[in-house]
This record gives sequence, structure tokens and C-alpha cells, in this order.
Amino acid sequence: MNITIVSVGKLKEKYLKMGIDEYVKRLGGYAKMDLIEVPDEKAPEQLSDAEMDIVKKKEGERILAKISADTYVIALAINGKMKTSEQMAADLESFMTYGKSKIAFVIGGSLGLHEDVLKRADEQQSFGKMTLPHQLMKLVLVEQVYRSFRIMKGEPYHK
Repeated sequence: MNITIVSVGKLKEKYLKMGIDEYVKRLGGYAKMDLIEVPDEKAPEQLSDAEMDIVKKKEGERILAKISADTYVIALAINGKMKTSEQMAADLESFMTYGKSKIAFVIGGSLGLHEDVLKRADEQQSFGKMTLPHQLMKLVLVEQVYRSFRIMKGEPYHK
């Protein structure tokens, strides 16, 4: 299985990079993981709704350019479906069983994802109603993907 995480913005925090690198390394025995970062659009702090849409559209175009047509896309969105770790594991296992070997998780920038990205997504998933920094979300997502594979294989880790 090939899993890609496409995210907006460059990860700068060393402690987050170290955590992500650790889980990517652990995942190596289960799946191929690619991390793709697209540049965030520079914008002032105060934006009108129209300006926010322009920023999200530009970031969305960069995201969509990194996703092939045969990829199953899961957009992380606050209004998406919430799943347990076991449900996420079952979904990934089902994808493998039914030939969906390319999976992309998409993490938007600070303003979220443009509607074009949400329309391209095959599903939207939420990790809760709280807003998390997108850099931290990447670490949480990689850990949950790793946990999913451990659950699928019946290996100790998940509690």
C-alpha cells in the first residue's frame, strides 16, 4: 500500500519532524509512506471572505496537482466523519482488500481546504471538533496510520 500525506506549509518544528520521522520509519514494514508539502499562500492576518477563498483556492490547486486520478483521497476536515482507531484500521484494510493501493490524506493550511479539494476527496475525516495546528495534525495522522497497521496485524501497541 502506498500512503501519501499532502499538507500545506513547511514543517519547521524539530520535535514534530522527529516524531513524524519515527512513525514513518516504523511504518516501513507495513506500507510506503510519502510526505508531500506544498507551499502555503502568503496572506495578511485580516482577510475578507473573498480573499480567504482565493488563498484556499491557490493552496488547493497545489494540493490537487500532487494527487493522481487513481488515488483514493481522504480530506481531513473538521466536519468530516469521526472514526475510532479500529474503524480507521478496518477502512485501510478494506482499501487493501479491494485494490485501493494508493491512498492520500490531505491536510489543509491554516484556513482549511478549498471546496475543490473537498469535492475531489472520496471522503472527509475528522479527528475531533477541536482545531489543531496542521503541523501537529500531521504527527497525529502518521501515528494513527501506524496504529491502524498494528491493529490490522493483531500486534501489540494499541490499547
